[in-house]
Amino acid sequence: MTTRIAVVGAGMAAARLAQQALAQAPSGALEFTLHGNEPHAPYNRALLAGVLDGRYTPDALTLPTGGAAVRTGAEVVALDTAARTLRTDTGETASYDVLVLATGANPVLPPVKGLHAEPAAGSRGDGRELKDGVHAFRSLADCVALADAARGAKRAVVIGGGVLGVSAARALAALGVLVEVVHQGPHVMERHLDEEAGATVRRALEGMGAAVYPGNRARAVHGTATVTGVELAGGHVLDCDLAVLTCGVRPRTGLARAAGIDVRRGVVVDDRLATSAPHVYAIGDCTEHRGAVHGLTGPAWAQADVLAARLSGAGPDALYTGAHGMSRLTAGALEIAAFGEVADTDGDALRLADGTRGAYGSYKKLVMRGDRLVGAILVGDLAPIGELTRTYERGEPLPSRPLDLLTPIEGALQ
Repeated sequence: MTTRIAVVGAGMAAARLAQQALAQAPSGALEFTLHGNEPHAPYNRALLAGVLDGRYTPDALTLPTGGAAVRTGAEVVALDTAARTLRTDTGETASYDVLVLATGANPVLPPVKGLHAEPAAGSRGDGRELKDGVHAFRSLADCVALADAARGAKRAVVIGGGVLGVSAARALAALGVLVEVVHQGPHVMERHLDEEAGATVRRALEGMGAAVYPGNRARAVHGTATVTGVELAGGHVLDCDLAVLTCGVRPRTGLARAAGIDVRRGVVVDDRLATSAPHVYAIGDCTEHRGAVHGLTGPAWAQADVLAARLSGAGPDALYTGAHGMSRLTAGALEIAAFGEVADTDGDALRLADGTRGAYGSYKKLVMRGDRLVGAILVGDLAPIGELTRTYERGEPLPSRPLDLLTPIEGALQ
């Protein structure tokens, strides 16, 4: 008997789930259908900056789904968990045996005045369209639109210096656009990097021609129909013809909430990835597990793997107990990876800085608790990443000289 699995969402987590589950299940045991509201097949969101700077075509980002059916441009607008049916915005109703919510997250629009264009007199616009030249940076459509706009742009302000902001800034700088990054945090990527690593990334961005203003908040976007500048909280205005919004994401939970499924910050799941509704699971950026929401590829794929094992029968007792996801950005001369606990407030830390490596130097940090690796940061040199992640994921004891893990080619210092 075939189990019909409907997945609401066709992003990275959904594609991973379908591919892994169908590869592990007996032939014909599972029938997957992915319902995506975007017009594209599932794609690798982590490589969007490569489309922006021209290194990849949009088609190059397509992800395998293991033979699952993919319904693009079909947004699911209602669920009936008692009848086990879903309804799309096209009016279609579909039945399922198991439902998986992989609805992802929406970009957060910052509380900045002037983001939206004023509706023209007599128009039916609601004034919620972003002003010309103001772009979100979350989806493939966002990326394609921004790439088109960047061809004629001279100056860009990136609002938000997290992973997406750093990625967008580097890509725009590579296109010859003069870039300025406004970041409210104390240093770029502060959720993933410590202060010294953030300083290394900032030097790299500045070396590429991108100015960085940490500890600053954007207050307003200037311009009537088209952006002309971004005003900072202190009153200084950065002139620009592009403003890019990379201020984080928020779990997309409206569909689950309307269906009566428990939602706090995200769709609440247990260690089985089950929601409060029978036969309904959730994975990826939309979820909240043990009070935590992630918004990173690592946890999303770990959740997809656990649920794939359970649904396929390959690991019926598999549990998701929480994951510190890896944040990895490789962009030309700028390479960054971070995972686990990067603050050393409850453990020992080993740091290695090399100002002679590359154009902007490198920085490496291991965070240890006893003889176990609990986190790491690498900036400028990712050569040790393979051995570090294996040690971390397997929970293996560290070597007697942990420095050996940071020098995999030359060996330990004598």
